[in-house]
Amino acid sequence: MIVFLLTVAASIAALAGGYTALRSRKWLNWALALTAGLVIGLVFFDLMPEIFDIAVRQNLDTAWPMVALVSGFLLFHVFEKFVPIHQASEEQYAAHRHPRLGTARAVALSGHSFMDGLSIGVAFQVSSAVGAAVALAVIGHRFADGFDTTTFMVFHHNKLVHIKRWLAVVVLMPIFGGLLSLVYDFPETVLALYLGFFAGFILYIAASNILPQAHSEEFSRKSILLTVFGTVFMFVVTRFV
Repeated sequence: MIVFLLTVAASIAALAGGYTALRSRKWLNWALALTAGLVIGLVFFDLMPEIFDIAVRQNLDTAWPMVALVSGFLLFHVFEKFVPIHQASEEQYAAHRHPRLGTARAVALSGHSFMDGLSIGVAFQVSSAVGAAVALAVIGHRFADGFDTTTFMVFHHNKLVHIKRWLAVVVLMPIFGGLLSLVYDFPETVLALYLGFFAGFILYIAASNILPQAHSEEFSRKSILLTVFGTVFMFVVTRFV
């Protein structure tokens, strides 16, 4: 039940991001700055130690989870070169606006959203503490996913009815991912590999998407402090709570 509720929360966060994109960008940079810190802290203070703990228990060569991490990082990097995923890509496609580009991005983010929900469920299979930490980071960046889906489709002149339909898909996909995790229990070795892949996946998102957007306007001490605070907060949560 907790997995379902958290994936619903992630969906609501994406919906809020989409609504904000149709109304205003106010507070977006600060929210993204905090989210970037949460994601960085999640990867290095929660996922990585858990991966190494599983590797020790299962006598698994730690090189393989690291291969999975690098694969997640590079796969998303290669994928975004063929499909416009990030807001930072707008200038690149500015001279070639077309609704199909907006739809392509929505499809990519739908797959990403499914992985977010699946990752929450998989993390809870490891432990409640890991699940809670992953859910916190996922819910944080889901706002940006909803915002990105809407703004990119608006930018490429998609009709409002199509924007709303694809936003609904992006919003609902985490729930389906979470439900899948409830009907299949992954072996611990598979969990270690998946967590490695997910760590690389969201680390790339933080480095190439969330951080650049958070600091895209002008130099802001508050944004930097929020990123640092998010990282420290995850350290405290994972070590002492």
